[in-house]
Amino acid sequence: MPTPEPELETDRLILRPPGAEDFEPWAAFSADEEAMRHLGGAQPRALAWRGMCTIAGAWTVNGFSMFSVIEKATGRWIGRLGPWRPEGWPGTEVGWGLVREAWGKGYATEGASAAIDWAFDALGWTEVVHTIEPANVNSQKVAQRLGSTLLRQAQMPPPFAGQVLDVWGQSREQWRARRGR
Repeated sequence: MPTPEPELETDRLILRPPGAEDFEPWAAFSADEEAMRHLGGAQPRALAWRGMCTIAGAWTVNGFSMFSVIEKATGRWIGRLGPWRPEGWPGTEVGWGLVREAWGKGYATEGASAAIDWAFDALGWTEVVHTIEPANVNSQKVAQRLGSTLLRQAQMPPPFAGQVLDVWGQSREQWRARRGR
């Protein structure tokens, strides 16, 4: 069982479970049509609250969920990423979503690398996937930088039923071989 409420640290980021202090930036991120274009679409404040509480609650139910991403240099909340596996999901996912101001800085790759290490080491996962819309070229590039390849396509469960996404990923052995571990 993973350590309750882990905090992961990279060179530039702190990854920690979401807290009440994250709601305002989370709501702004969720309302941003461009940032949410490939993440189910922009959401009003009430849905953003429900989404944040779902992710926070998954920590209690599953012992893991997505982390809030905090930029060390500024202390500000810049997104959410990490392990995610709702009921019916097509695999053990490490996903990411960052505010637009954080795009193009390598934060998704840096944070996802730490989250993948944690998922394999602390959670004992044997595979990590990333469900990505076929049109989301930027996330495909992140997946490639992580060493993932396109594995298959999958039908998503409700509330995304009918949507087919690309499933990128790799095994724990592939990850560790690439990282020299």
